Amino acid sequence: MSTPVYPGVRAQRCPFDPPPEYADWRAADGLQRATLWNGATAWVVSRYDDVRAVLADSRISADARRYPELNPGAQNGQPHSFPRMDDPDHARLRRMLTGEFTVRRVAAMRPHIEELVDHFLDEMIDKGRPADLVRDFALPIPSLVISMLLGVPYADHEFFQQHSATINHANASPEEKAAAGKALFGYLAGLVQRKQAEPGDDLISRLLTDRVATGELSRPEVAMNGMILLFAGHETTANMIGLATLALLRHPDQAARIRDTDDPAVIANAVEELLRYLSIAQDMILRVAAEDLTIGGQAVRAGDLLTINLPAANRDPVFLDQPDIFSFDRNVRGHMAFGHGIHQCLGQSLARAELQVALPALLRRLPTLRLAIPFEDVKFRHDMSAYGVHELPVTW
Repeated sequence: MSTPVYPGVRAQRCPFDPPPEYADWRAADGLQRATLWNGATAWVVSRYDDVRAVLADSRISADARRYPELNPGAQNGQPHSFPRMDDPDHARLRRMLTGEFTVRRVAAMRPHIEELVDHFLDEMIDKGRPADLVRDFALPIPSLVISMLLGVPYADHEFFQQHSATINHANASPEEKAAAGKALFGYLAGLVQRKQAEPGDDLISRLLTDRVATGELSRPEVAMNGMILLFAGHETTANMIGLATLALLRHPDQAARIRDTDDPAVIANAVEELLRYLSIAQDMILRVAAEDLTIGGQAVRAGDLLTINLPAANRDPVFLDQPDIFSFDRNVRGHMAFGHGIHQCLGQSLARAELQVALPALLRRLPTLRLAIPFEDVKFRHDMSAYGVHELPVTW
């Protein structure tokens, strides 16, 4: 019997749901064995309780040095990024970045996010119907926000979006991914060098002034971690804005609740349900067993690769009653759209703020927003690590 490929393809009849086989994997004893994008074989962890346990277990490693074949950058002599490290190195680097992404810091950025949302809505409306919501709205907002935070010139956004897409593409070869990573790292390394001479009011400049100058960080480490933040900061949020908009268009009653409320708590809870229901991070979390252990009744050997199936975990009935129903009338506290444990997404507060601003503004400014093509013709990103839509033609 052949090994299934992970991630699977979501069903065309309901592309918001995880691939149907994931429910079978949750119900079966042990873990599912599957083939990843580069041909490597891994255990797929799909049950909610197992995912939480794995992501909190220090015997299961995030260290990229344990799986260099899945980390093309290592072959280019690049330093590792903090998400691909274990403690204490992970904690040391993460502490240097945490202050930039606190709830208070993000709250201070919110008026600027609101200005950007209004700006890109104005531009999209002025250009006229139809529009591609991904190109004109969903992608530029998080790209510009993370660019300004890092100090990356937004004028270069096509360069980093193109190479980020290659890294994120399931069908790109290891050589193509390595080349894209090398190009991005080279770009950030050059930017770090320029900011060393002319620092600004941005994260990269602050790291150079506060951390490199003291010997706590090297310039290549600043470049690598800046590259990871740039990649993660626009790729995932852009896909969430696009896919969430489509989901709301398919559920007009829920869209109306976001559009018509002035209660920030209602909007915040709606965003959490969208994050859980859509679970766009498909194969972004890889781990390696550092010793022999048992996970979900499955014997796992030291050195075995594991991939964390967040879409399946967030639809586990053990976590939530009727998990396949899309509803804002529930408490989804504990969902794992941003992961879990010490490696939980650093930028989650920023992503939440962007979604909480962008979605209500879009629905209020364009109350007649609708698809400009048949739903069946929407091109979904089955072939990407971050699920979403490649484009979203809309009219109003």
